Amino acid sequence: MKGKIILLSSIVLATVGISAYAGPEQDRVAFQKFFHDKFPRTPKADFINGIYSIDAASREQWLEIEEFPPYEIAIEEGEELFNTSFKNGKSYADCFENDGKNSRKNYPYFDPKRAEVVTLELAINDCRVANGEEPLKYAKGKLAAISAYLSFVSRGERINVVIPDNAGALQAYENGKEFYYRKRGQLNFSCFDCHGAASGQRVRADRLSPALGHVSHFPVYRSKWGGMGTLHRRFKGCNEQVRAKGLNPQSQAYKELEYFLSYMSNGLEFNGPGARK
Repeated sequence: MKGKIILLSSIVLATVGISAYAGPEQDRVAFQKFFHDKFPRTPKADFINGIYSIDAASREQWLEIEEFPPYEIAIEEGEELFNTSFKNGKSYADCFENDGKNSRKNYPYFDPKRAEVVTLELAINDCRVANGEEPLKYAKGKLAAISAYLSFVSRGERINVVIPDNAGALQAYENGKEFYYRKRGQLNFSCFDCHGAASGQRVRADRLSPALGHVSHFPVYRSKWGGMGTLHRRFKGCNEQVRAKGLNPQSQAYKELEYFLSYMSNGLEFNGPGARK
């Protein structure tokens, strides 16, 4: 059975020219080439717009929504929360350089001392705990609002995730890569099945978005949610949609998946927060 799993994984990886034993940069080049070849009419920089980069009809509707974006309230709330002092007199500005401006580009990263991937949302709660405050829930609410504000003031910065020369960092990257290509749930789908091989195809009334650039526009306001949600909220929802067990936001697996996907999108701009169906 183990041999069959390895063989199937190799077939899937070969679809995008990625080897189970290739280095991160080789993976990134092959990953981006796969989507550039699959959607040759889409400008490379436009993949940050998700499904709206490949579906003209959806894009028109989205541009109308962007005239009065539903995430504006979250940005305003996040800015107020970011600038509100903790009980000890300090604030988030004491944890994030340059008052938070352009700080989105610093995440995710691998912290060798903690031996884990640190995401923006984790850093927000780390700041709270370090200053004697209770951590916020990771999927939505106030934390998503703060993340939306920090993403907004970082628009235009480029994704530039670094995999340091560290065994733990490389393992975290490989774990995220393995999670992305592994089939799961009763439907036996992987992340790649929907957002790689089948990207651009319809699932009922909607089209599946390409994975390249996925991380650039989170957190997002989803009409389906009626509010804001973080990237890990979406990861959890995707897992549940294929009838697999959804993991908790900021679980090790989801942090490492974010690490992998962010590295795959290196060079693209951050344009969050976003609005999606």
